[in-house]
Amino acid sequence: MNNAFKPADILVPKSGTDMKLWSVVACDQYTSEPEYWNEVYSAVGTNPSTLNLILPEIYLEDNDVDKRIEKIHGEMKKYLANGIFDEYKDSVIYIERVQSNGIVRAGIIGKIDLEEYDISKGSTSQVRATEATVIERIPPRIKVRNGAELELPHIMVLIDDEDKTVIEPLFANKNKFRKIYDFSLMQGGGSVSGFVVDKESQKNILSSLEKLGDAECFNKKYSLNDTPVLLYAMGDGNHSLATAKQYYQNLKAANPDKDMSSHPARYALVEIVNLHSNALCFEAIHRIVKNVDVDKLIAEMNEKLEITSQPQQQSFRYYIGGVEKTAYIGKPSSNLTVGSLQTFLDSYLKENGGDIDYIHGEDTVKAIADKCNGIGFILPDMNKNQLFPTVIKDGALPRKTFSMGHAADKRFYIEARKITE
Repeated sequence: MNNAFKPADILVPKSGTDMKLWSVVACDQYTSEPEYWNEVYSAVGTNPSTLNLILPEIYLEDNDVDKRIEKIHGEMKKYLANGIFDEYKDSVIYIERVQSNGIVRAGIIGKIDLEEYDISKGSTSQVRATEATVIERIPPRIKVRNGAELELPHIMVLIDDEDKTVIEPLFANKNKFRKIYDFSLMQGGGSVSGFVVDKESQKNILSSLEKLGDAECFNKKYSLNDTPVLLYAMGDGNHSLATAKQYYQNLKAANPDKDMSSHPARYALVEIVNLHSNALCFEAIHRIVKNVDVDKLIAEMNEKLEITSQPQQQSFRYYIGGVEKTAYIGKPSSNLTVGSLQTFLDSYLKENGGDIDYIHGEDTVKAIADKCNGIGFILPDMNKNQLFPTVIKDGALPRKTFSMGHAADKRFYIEARKITE
């Protein structure tokens, strides 16, 4: 097997950099909270920072977006010219992130081979999307990557390592590794430490991943028969990885006579995390549907999903006009409740019109449903152990299937990698 995860040439700011100001949260967070990003800009000021190398998505549709992107590319050139980075060649970095709740999330930083990644539903690639990719979200992100000399990852990729053979053994050996950073993150993000993994431990990581990706063991584990191995499932940042893949495909198309097999853009820097980490908690994302004939929607839902009062494997609650009811699905169309419900809602809204919002928190669902005279759908939390079997069986899940932690605990940018020759 060509293992998609590999050591990388990783850039980290040199000693003396104010790392708390250098490191900012993933660009796809706080997209409705300009005050958050205003506070970050105010704190960073003129200091070297990843803030100057990324485009927070809250600004993606602003009139000055092209100027912002041009400035980002200029800052990348300046940082490289000024030599602010140390480069760790052919390396894997072990990180320990203390989340805002005090729980430690361990991970490893390296690069993923984009030749082994396919976003299409029904993909059998080694690296797969776990939720539907919204293709329209990619072109604006391609603009940022075009002309960029560096990439910074907020991508988190999951492995299903129940026996904890890949990442967890590094904890016992971390005192032998070279610590390259250890600092508190801004805006309540907790703290993070990073260590360069020694060559022996690096070999052990790759060997353990090879065993985890063994086809015979994989099929036995999931009770399958000769099914292509899913070794890496997207946790966070799927659209960023999809953008990296599209950028690489564009480069290949623009250079048909050139061997691109070793081009830096063939890879993307990611963090690998074990699905079975105690730090990872999957939370449901609920739905609100408004501007519809609610009675008609419920009637069709009852018919299409064969809603019954008898307990079934799949169930959800819906809230309307101060009344909450439980619906049991007699005719599921997906391995997950959210998949069965979303398939129906997509079909209904396409045919009848209406709007759908995706909401965190039951109380928020009810408050908004009352305010907009809509109907709120309260979904059960997804058991994270269902992730790999469901993606294998159903392909990419419906959009907004689950949330993996709070915004403050998402990846913060620290490491970078060159993506030009």
